[in-house]
Amino acid sequence: MFEKFANIFRIPDLRKRVLFTMAMLAVYRLGAFIPTPGVNATALEHFFDSQAGSSLGLVNLFSGGNLRRLTVFALGIMPYITASIIFQLLTVVYEPLARLQKEGELGRRKITQWTRYLTVVLGIVQSLAIALTLLHGSGDLQLVLNPGAGFVIMTVLTLTTGTAFIMWLGEQITDRGVGNGMSLLIFAGIVVGLPRAIGELVDTAKAEKFGAFTVPALILLVAAMIAVVAFIVFVERSERRIPVQYAKRIVGRRLMGGQSTHLPLKVNSGGVMPVIFAASVLSAPLLFAQANFVRNSAFLTRVFDALHAGEPWYELLYMVAIVFFAYFYISIVFRPDDIADNMRKYGGFIPGIRPGKRTSDFINDILTRITLVGALYLIVISIIPQILISGIHLNHLWLIGPLFERLPLWVTNGLGFNFYFGGTSLLIVVGVAMDTVNQVESQLIMRHYEGFSPRSGRIRGRRAW
Repeated sequence: MFEKFANIFRIPDLRKRVLFTMAMLAVYRLGAFIPTPGVNATALEHFFDSQAGSSLGLVNLFSGGNLRRLTVFALGIMPYITASIIFQLLTVVYEPLARLQKEGELGRRKITQWTRYLTVVLGIVQSLAIALTLLHGSGDLQLVLNPGAGFVIMTVLTLTTGTAFIMWLGEQITDRGVGNGMSLLIFAGIVVGLPRAIGELVDTAKAEKFGAFTVPALILLVAAMIAVVAFIVFVERSERRIPVQYAKRIVGRRLMGGQSTHLPLKVNSGGVMPVIFAASVLSAPLLFAQANFVRNSAFLTRVFDALHAGEPWYELLYMVAIVFFAYFYISIVFRPDDIADNMRKYGGFIPGIRPGKRTSDFINDILTRITLVGALYLIVISIIPQILISGIHLNHLWLIGPLFERLPLWVTNGLGFNFYFGGTSLLIVVGVAMDTVNQVESQLIMRHYEGFSPRSGRIRGRRAW
């Protein structure tokens, strides 16, 4: 294994990409220690402690803990993700934008430019909401040292600039580094919270929160995490292989084709993106939940309270959003019509299926079924650990509420572990790590080096020295 890691630094181009990625992630982590001017850090810490277990913790998760300390990177990449979702939806329903996307690299650059502009606009709106929320405080907590219009302007400029800089960092990692830049930034923000999460588990064990059941509960929790990681790796590597046969044809004086291969369709082709998109959409209203116009309205208060983690409406919308974005994302990155046309151009066909429209429909049907399986897998990985942490808040519902009131408190209120490696974060960490390792492995194999996976082996024809 150490030899395989050493091979990374023997390739000049790959070495530069890896070092550049690490440098950009270091800059991102450096910004996590620069606080926003004029904020009472101690009062803000108490405020987030009072919100433990709520959906606000999910927003803090994707910002890498920056929102809890309200650093210059407090908004994280959420505005960029939201802007990307908006434009990807518009390319489906707005025909001029769809034509622009089909124009190739020039069209994609134009859409990317508009996405950046919308990111800045969303950053201004979200930072303004945060500034006004802090300005009016939360209960008896005075979150701002020097209230006034100057604080609002400074906060908006600071947080919006931080969001634009994070967007630039992510794009630089994607273009000049290794892996997807935005996913790696989320990955880095989650991983740095691992020591703190382990410390909280140790403190829970020392305090014997669950009495004699504390130690078995922690052992069961760690064992469940290991099992979930193994399950994630298994599903992420699972694929449905469609056999493809290429007919023999004469090119010049050579006989080409006549070989059998397969078209691999991954069970979870969208990776962690449906979960990130769903969490981004559901976390957007949370920025306005503490505003005065919400708290002064009984109707809006009930609506926003129903969107907290563990609440039935939140869990239902979260599951629906995951399924929607799983199908939406795969419809963008995978086009059966284009695959069927390319197969027909090169003399390929699926045995028993006619080329052209029939092949496209066959691939689309299989893709529809396995995407549903992948979406259900994402729901299980994301929801079950979240329910274990936050509980099942069904005890206040009409008719079925009394049935849940008889259950133990750890069922309705959760175990109360405020750790960073829950279902969503664990899925993101494992998924992003696997994607990054796969990209590095492909670079190694392309240059005739051994990859990380034992089955990757060496390129045929390479002499062993």
